[in-house]
Amino acid sequence: MTTVKSGATDAEEGPVVRAIVETVAEATRRRSARGIAALPRFTLSELRDRLRRERVFADPSRTLLRLRRRGFLQERGEARGDRSFLVVAPEELLQMLREELARHEETEPLGFAGAPDEGEEIHDMDAEFVSHLREVLSERLDETVEFGRTLSVDSLATYLKDLFGEALYLDSLIALLQQYALADVPLVAPTGRTTGSTGFHLALFGPPGTGKTFAIDDLIRGDPRHGVPAHGLPGRNRYCGGITPVQFLRVGAFYTGRTFNFIVPEFNDWFKYKGMVEPLKLVMEQREVKWETTLGTVGPYTFRSFFTVNYNVRAGGDEAWSTTMTDPNFAALEDRMLLRFHAMTRERFRAVEASAERLELGKIDFPWAGPLRDHLTLVHAIETRHPLVAGKFRSKSVALDPALYERLRGVSEKALQRNAEPAFSPRLKIRAVRLAAASALLGYFAHEKSVHLPIGSGDAALAASFYAEEIRAREGRRSASRRG
Repeated sequence: MTTVKSGATDAEEGPVVRAIVETVAEATRRRSARGIAALPRFTLSELRDRLRRERVFADPSRTLLRLRRRGFLQERGEARGDRSFLVVAPEELLQMLREELARHEETEPLGFAGAPDEGEEIHDMDAEFVSHLREVLSERLDETVEFGRTLSVDSLATYLKDLFGEALYLDSLIALLQQYALADVPLVAPTGRTTGSTGFHLALFGPPGTGKTFAIDDLIRGDPRHGVPAHGLPGRNRYCGGITPVQFLRVGAFYTGRTFNFIVPEFNDWFKYKGMVEPLKLVMEQREVKWETTLGTVGPYTFRSFFTVNYNVRAGGDEAWSTTMTDPNFAALEDRMLLRFHAMTRERFRAVEASAERLELGKIDFPWAGPLRDHLTLVHAIETRHPLVAGKFRSKSVALDPALYERLRGVSEKALQRNAEPAFSPRLKIRAVRLAAASALLGYFAHEKSVHLPIGSGDAALAASFYAEEIRAREGRRSASRRG
């Protein structure tokens, strides 16, 4: 066997090394399952596909060259120009690369000193996810699969309407769908090309007291004090209450190559810090982040995680949208996040008040909290190719449907007929497509034999409803009432 001293893994190379580990491990499992004694091999296109799925855009050539020079890989030519690599010592290679990754993740990022316990925070979150996944696989697998065979966006919407009513359920529904979307599953066009992925940032925008925090935090992480069980992913939601944007930018470096969800209850406060707007835009765009001050430098690193945020703005009644539009940071959110706007109307006040009363009086039960969380955990593990489900289930992409685009175009055409100068951006349609794709993930077990997950009629109806509602919000209540 080849014996070499492993080298340091820098921040850019770390995600590539992780992808090579997963690719080699999968190739080894395939050989073992087929009873093939020959050494495993993989192609460059396989590795690049995995990197794209994981939203890693670094070039793997340098790492592959390093491993070839050390004798772990031998390049083999293949037809149609694809490069193939024979893994000479798979067990030793995997051990070496995993040790490199472990040392890399324990190393504090350069620049400002990171939060001293962030590495431990990540370790604890990983342990929480794995522990819950093991429970599902060993104790509730059959029940979870059976639950998933009948789960759909319509049935989930009905569950949430029963809990919170017609006026409030949609925020909670979208927040839960974002949890499914965190797997960042590829979106496949009818041509066979991958043209995007499911992951999206979510922002609830409006005055305090409209139910935003409950939808994005209490329901997702749970609130034991008020008897609300967690419905969201275990160990994948990082709460950021009380963290300044400077602290977040430092903490973010620890998450290079990983995908988590960051819940920020007061996102508007982050924009109050001088010089924060531009680095926060880079973070939301998942581009390389580097922030220099007189005290030091944060980064560079690439952020692959997502946000769920509240953005509080004091507005109400007919002036709600015009007040919102004057906020200098509104455009940054609207361009980069799936954004839901709520004014504190009489109807919404009554709905929030009634829901809070029912919760405090113990009249709300959450029978789907456990089954839904188990299903979400299992689907996330499958779609992210977690080792505990390797070989048991197959990850699937979501198939984009031209009929969905036609339906959404019909919604926008109606709005354009009402107003020759649209108050909404074409980007809003992209968010609606992402929402439909995330909704399709609910049907993983209902489409076990399908190569790709289809976007069903219920998923498309949700996307169209969201699209129409957000267009109406942007048109403004006053102008809408005048047209009526």
